[in-house]
Amino acid sequence: MRITRKSTILSSVGAALLLGLTACAPAGSAGPGGVDETDAGESTGNGPYSLEIAESPEFEEGTTMAELAEAGTLRVGTKFDQPLFGLQGPDGTPVGFDVAIAALVAAELGIPFENIEWTEAQSAVRESFLESDQVDIVVATYTINDARKERIDFAGPYFVAGQDILVAAGNPEGITGPEDLAGKPVCSAEGSTPAATISEEYGAELLAAGGYSDCLDPLRNGQVVAVTTDNVILSGFVDQNPGEFELLGETFTEEPYGIGLPKGDDAFRTFINDVLEEAFEDGTWARLYEETAGTVLEVPEPPAVDRY
Repeated sequence: MRITRKSTILSSVGAALLLGLTACAPAGSAGPGGVDETDAGESTGNGPYSLEIAESPEFEEGTTMAELAEAGTLRVGTKFDQPLFGLQGPDGTPVGFDVAIAALVAAELGIPFENIEWTEAQSAVRESFLESDQVDIVVATYTINDARKERIDFAGPYFVAGQDILVAAGNPEGITGPEDLAGKPVCSAEGSTPAATISEEYGAELLAAGGYSDCLDPLRNGQVVAVTTDNVILSGFVDQNPGEFELLGETFTEEPYGIGLPKGDDAFRTFINDVLEEAFEDGTWARLYEETAGTVLEVPEPPAVDRY
């Protein structure tokens, strides 16, 4: 499996935590991202997620689907530092729900997991990666919004999250919601929707980081009073750092996650939407969530695809 890095590397803190978790996990237990580490290497399906790979799928000549199926490779931009959704494993391969969704798309193209080329796509570079043809799709806790749709297209959503606030254990600042963050230092990822929301709508003093894991040390050392992003991402940090942080648990936005793809490729977008809807209906989506983010979070109902 090919791994490339186009942006900042997973923070040393995140890597250390990940390695520690892996070392401490008993045999047969779920590792980061919820994949059973005993069974993962034994899967006869598409990598660790047991997805049936389409055999010799046929697509209309000249479509992106036909080109990808013939090439036998899918280039995916995803996060490398987000527990439960996209977190780089000890062997360099990312794991999590976003990774499983990308593997689902690949499987329907006839592409096995080991032929996916993973590229770290932090928030600030996701659109540019698609525009410059560095990746074929981006599956990276990627909120669908109108500003982004001016540059790229989205399939989905495949999940709906909500922005929340992470504070130090015991909540020493007594923060109860985003209104309490006006004029106070808060960390979020550069180029992300949560960063824009907390600074522009709530007046927080933003510390922009390369990735969300880069916000943990500033919160630990008091450089910021809170970290904000989507609740599912923050829940992963709470789970991986017991006793250090707590989540307010009150979301104040709706964040529909979509699969980013190049602007104007309607046939490819329709194909991915079809794949998602079939996975919603046949239970594959719920199973993939249970195996990844569902190890910590309750499995929700799948969202409705927006075929705009």
